[in-house]
Amino acid sequence: MTAQPHPHRTDGDGPRTGSGAGPGRQVRAVRLGPRSVAALVLISAIGVMAFGWPLLADSASGLAHSKDAPWLFAALLPMLLAVVVATIADTGLDAKAIAMLGVLAAAGAAMRPLGAGTAGIEPMFFLMVLSGRVLGPGFGFVLGSVAMFASALLTGGVGPWMPFQMLTMGWVSMGAGLLPGPDRLRGRRELAVLAAYGAVSAVLYGLIMNLQGWPYIAGMASGVSFVPGDPLDQNLARYIAYCLATSLGWDLPRALVTMVLTCTLGGTVLKALRRATRRAAFDVPVSFTPDPPRGSASS
Repeated sequence: MTAQPHPHRTDGDGPRTGSGAGPGRQVRAVRLGPRSVAALVLISAIGVMAFGWPLLADSASGLAHSKDAPWLFAALLPMLLAVVVATIADTGLDAKAIAMLGVLAAAGAAMRPLGAGTAGIEPMFFLMVLSGRVLGPGFGFVLGSVAMFASALLTGGVGPWMPFQMLTMGWVSMGAGLLPGPDRLRGRRELAVLAAYGAVSAVLYGLIMNLQGWPYIAGMASGVSFVPGDPLDQNLARYIAYCLATSLGWDLPRALVTMVLTCTLGGTVLKALRRATRRAAFDVPVSFTPDPPRGSASS
């Protein structure tokens, strides 16, 4: 039997030919359906609560990260897998999309150790942002999560913090897929938007990840320590002081590296990713037709 793409397809946007995308139209490896969106909203809501609930805890709360983190680890990972399952059920994630996911996740995981422990130099962010931009928010979320999981296994960074890293990197890559103008914005303007987003998301990643450990670190100076039961504004002021004193020296270099790589290499990488998505023809369904009998003349 011979696999052949349908020559024409109509899916509510009018007829489309062979490649599944008109001129300049953004190709999506994963098109989010209702269950995929519901899973993303649910896991994001759980993630926000997992990061922020200590700020609302009263003074009688026995905050101990060693007690709650394993439960969050066990809860968040199945939810991440549920996003993948829901995506497959809603959009038919095919072998081509899975292969691209594997390649990009492996590339991201391999890039992370290049700057591990070196002043926040993490080129992985650059690739996650560009991939999310080209392949869309659904693919971006799964890619960011899987790439961070693979990099943790590669670098030996498996611990209670890993599901938080997976979730936050998923947000970073998904946000790139939600940026405006995916079908129209090209060239320097697009690179400027992506560079600005990459820098902001790199800093926000550090700020959000600080919430994962800050409430549970004891013995710090009173001006930066979390105090259960204190008013929210006072704890937020201490949190900002904590970030300025500890992580900003890593967050700003990460943002700078992401901007520089986006401005210098972004155009080439975007073209390569878009060329790969066009050749993969994610939007084109495949049908199987029987081969003609041997000896018959082909028309």
